Order: sequence, then structure tokens, then C-alpha cells
Amino acid sequence: MALRPKSEAAPAPPGLDALLASKEMVLVCGSGGVGKTTIAAALGLAAVVNQGGKVLVLTVDPARRLADALGVGALGNRATRVPAAALEASALAPRGELWAAMLDTKAGWDDLIRRHAPNAEVRDSVLSNPLYQNITGRFVHSHDYLAMDQLHELHASGRFDLIIVDTPPSRNALDVLDAPGRMKEFFGSRLLKWLTLPYRSRLFTAASKPFYQVADRVLGSRFLQDIAEFFILFQAMESGFVAHAREVEHVLVDPRTTFVIVSTLEAAPTHEASYLARELRRRDMHLGAIVANRVLPSGITSKGSATSARKLAALDADTVDRVAEAIDADPDVVGSVLREVASQFHDTAMVATRESERCAELGALAPLLVSIPLLAGDANDIADLLAIAEHFDT
Repeated sequence: MALRPKSEAAPAPPGLDALLASKEMVLVCGSGGVGKTTIAAALGLAAVVNQGGKVLVLTVDPARRLADALGVGALGNRATRVPAAALEASALAPRGELWAAMLDTKAGWDDLIRRHAPNAEVRDSVLSNPLYQNITGRFVHSHDYLAMDQLHELHASGRFDLIIVDTPPSRNALDVLDAPGRMKEFFGSRLLKWLTLPYRSRLFTAASKPFYQVADRVLGSRFLQDIAEFFILFQAMESGFVAHAREVEHVLVDPRTTFVIVSTLEAAPTHEASYLARELRRRDMHLGAIVANRVLPSGITSKGSATSARKLAALDADTVDRVAEAIDADPDVVGSVLREVASQFHDTAMVATRESERCAELGALAPLLVSIPLLAGDANDIADLLAIAEHFDT
């Protein structure tokens, strides 16, 4: 993809650039460690340069590398604009504004409580409850639900033309899709009813009083009662939470929303990406593209490359001496290095062959497959992100 200066007015080429131009929300997902954060940031940068408008990249990456790459310092729950000077320093003339935010779980829960509390009394009681911070911080898949909730809120606000979400790292990439449903299930769960029933029913309270007295002696004074009182307050917000979860589910299947799956070409991430692609189709969610990240050069598998490797291993002493002289190194060391490189080439070519096969498998599952080559080092600044974005439409 050619990142165009603002003065040009060329139409968007087919590929990821065209996908970004046609959608309002992009969820970048996949298993952990495949480069989702980097790809999400590069997508945001490409959209700002090529399409314009206000683009937000929302990340939940615990390493906080996105903020460093974009040069905006610490990110929080509120969107921060990437300075135009930072983009112009990389010889870019952006057509729009690039913004970034990082999901803050504590701040996210506070915002949820404020929005869904039926009145100020319930809101203040929950926020001041001593168990609130500890319990909400331990909700299973809390990051997943809050990411989806914040996506919905940001889209509904109308502040941004395109929102790109770097979804939470997870052992199961479907967790983020299932999070709204899990929240609905929680409010109808037996656990919640069991915790709150003793304090709603006089008969049950009388029958279970000896148990709770023993529990209080073992676990501490008012332990179970404190938990029950907290969940009674939480249950008062059920209608708001459930309705909102349904709205989030609708956002995920909205035609304006698309998914971009990121995967490396090792066996486990490829399997996860394939499974996720099939699940998205089953759920009637739009899969826009699969990005194969850190791919070895295809030329490694060519016959000419294999021949060159064999010849490298068989270099005569005179040639090795000339190479050593040219680089001012010890001929014995140079000969050893060249032989080692040649001997390792076969293994590398085998890996590249497997990657090619897995690329073909992924390509059959998506309307667009994009390969990003293995680059030297991590993406540490805007220039590195641009180097990745150049491959989006090649």
C-alpha cells in the first residue's frame, strides 16, 4: 500500500485500505503474542494518512507498547490525540486525526456503574462498597467485557469516524465475542441468586442463620453479608447491564463492523485463527481479512536459493580468504560462519514451506489475506509502523 501525501487524490486501492474506508469499527483479534497491538496501530496510521477523519485505536495491551510507538506517553481510559508533529516528523501529511486510548479496567467499571445505576444512592453505595474494587478486578473476562462496552460507547458518541480495537490477549480468542453474553448470564445465574436470597427471604434467613453464624466466625464478621449486600446493589443495575450487553452484541454483527484476525504461521496460532474465522462466519459476523504476521520471505523456498546454499557450504579456501580480507576478519572464523549459515538454510527453508501451506489454509477462510514479512526488531516508533503499513495492500 502506498501511503499517499495529502495533496494526492488517488482512489483507495483494493485491500486493507479499502476495508478501512468502508467500515466504522474494526476489531483486531487473534491469540496472544501474534502482534495484534502493532497491526492495530499500523491500521490506524494507514487510515489517517489515506482516508482522513478521526481515527481511534483502543488497546488493552498490558505492555503499553502502543503508546511508546505513537509517541503519546502514558495512555489512559480517555482518548489522547497523537500530535500532528509526530506524524509530520515521519514525512507524512495526514488527512485526519489519530487518537489512542488504553482500557483502564478500574476506570471502566466506574463508568459502567455511573451509567447503569438506577439512582445516585445505588451508584454511590456501589462505588464506596469495600468489596467493589476487589471483586470487579477479579471478574473473569473483565477486560473482554469492558473492551466491548467501551467500543459501543465510543461508537455511540459519534466522536470518531473509525474505531480500531486491539482486543485483549486471551487463551481463547472467542472470549471477547462471548463477553456480553456472559454478563447477561451472570445476572440470571444461580450464584447471584444464592448470594442474595438469604437477605431477600425472611424464611430462608431464619433457616440458614446457624450456617451464616458459623461462616462469619470462620471467615470474619459479616463476611457473607457484606458480599450479599454488594450483589444486591449490583443486581439493582441488572436491567441496564443486560440491555447494554444486548446492544453490544448487535454492534458485533452490524454491517459497519468488521474483524481482522492476526496470526503468525506457527501451528498453534494458525489453528486458533482458523477456528476463530469459522466461528465468526457461524455467528454471522463479518470477517474482513486475515493478517499473517512475521512471514519468512517466499524466495527462501526457491530452487535457486537451495542451490546457492549448497554452493556456500562448499566454498573453496581461496574464496573464503577473499571474503575474510574484504570484511577484515579471521578466515577460519569466516569459513565457520559461512558453513553454519549454509547448513541452517535447509531448516529455514522447511519452515518457510510450512508457512506457505498455512498461508494457503488461512487464505481459503477470508476474503483477503495479507502477509507481513518478518522485520528486524519490534515496532518502536511511527516509522516502524509505516514500514508495516506499506505491506497492507501488496
